[in-house]
Amino acid sequence: MTATSQYLIDTYRASQHATPMPPPPGRDDMAVLRAARSYQQFRAVLDGGEASHPWRAALRRLLTRPHPC
Repeated sequence: MTATSQYLIDTYRASQHATPMPPPPGRDDMAVLRAARSYQQFRAVLDGGEASHPWRAALRRLLTRPHPC
């Protein structure tokens, strides 16, 4: 059974029993990824390193990558 079909069953069941609807699948995925990245940066600072920023890291990769002629 997929997450979508389980969500539809749970939504139907919630409407029949007058209970709150469940959150849709994947709603909080980006928030979880952001929290994991923030925790990784936090641990880097505690270990004596510096917190890397994703935009700075991407810019550094673009500027230091050897370009073919």
